[in-house]
Amino acid sequence: MTHNQSNSLGSYTQLTEGERGIIDALWHSHEYSIRDIAHIIHHSPSTVSRELKRGRVQQRDSNYHYYKDYFFDAAQRQHEERQTHSHAKSMLEKCTYFFNWLTAQIKKHAYREQSIDGYVHQFQQLWPNRSCPSTPTVYRYIDAGLLSVTNMDLPEKLRRREKRPGRSHARKNKRIAGTSIDKRPKQINNRWFVGDWEGDLVKGKRSADQPALLTLTERVTRYELIYKIPNYHARTCLEAMQYVLNTHDPYLFHSITFDNGSEFALLDQLRGTKIYYCHPYTPSERGSNKNANGLIREFIPKGQSLWEVSKEKIRKIQDVLNHRLRKCLGYRSAIAALQASPLGLEESLPTT
Repeated sequence: MTHNQSNSLGSYTQLTEGERGIIDALWHSHEYSIRDIAHIIHHSPSTVSRELKRGRVQQRDSNYHYYKDYFFDAAQRQHEERQTHSHAKSMLEKCTYFFNWLTAQIKKHAYREQSIDGYVHQFQQLWPNRSCPSTPTVYRYIDAGLLSVTNMDLPEKLRRREKRPGRSHARKNKRIAGTSIDKRPKQINNRWFVGDWEGDLVKGKRSADQPALLTLTERVTRYELIYKIPNYHARTCLEAMQYVLNTHDPYLFHSITFDNGSEFALLDQLRGTKIYYCHPYTPSERGSNKNANGLIREFIPKGQSLWEVSKEKIRKIQDVLNHRLRKCLGYRSAIAALQASPLGLEESLPTT
């Protein structure tokens, strides 16, 4: 005996998709009354009657007369939509405190301090006994327009695009400058020690005479350093990086892995660290830095000239990124991870 069969005819249980199909078939046979159908599927007549009313959709006959009739697939879709909206309403009411807190956190800061995932974790730590939705649920509610927070408040989310299939760079025989990443030691590849970095440029206007941001990301802690440079000619990048190396303790930068772009062609001349180069057109080989550069784009969109971007703003962006909670760090910030590292590097790092 099924669960529905074990219930008395007077009790209410929700219909299954299969039961809706039976109602559809029996009703359109014109041989069964509502009471007959109710007896067959072991539900009350009122349940069947209510279902026949809810599941009606407008049709048109051969004489162009409109009428309404029951169809189980339409009724099932309506049922699923009601369930979704009911669950969303229930979750919004259950987690009202969280959603109010989240909205206040995002709206009050010009620089968003956390990702949605970070906010969810932070809330759970602050108020472990309060109801809190999952990160995907928050994103779904934002997409559905159920919150006052919108996608415009989440620049990182707006940047994401599905990768288009079939589009790739033609692999030319581009020479790898200096030492290839293929020769990078296992301990660097596996992120065993603090002090190995990845680097690249974040560009504003696409001209080598325009300012750029030299970005450096520590591979273990994801600590970020950002320097504004006047242009991105190879000589400028070399001088900027040598300045960074000259203004810190010798052990802070064991190695740096750079993109294979022409602006970094002279970096193998640097004194004080080991430089490795990625393969051409393979930004995934410096994934931590690539991700950090994407986060910087929350504050400095592509195409914006960097002439008017002040050192104070750059420092603020750096601080925001280094204080964000990171899932990959066990929901610690980069600064906390750096302070907990064996070297305790933070106070020895140069300022931007």
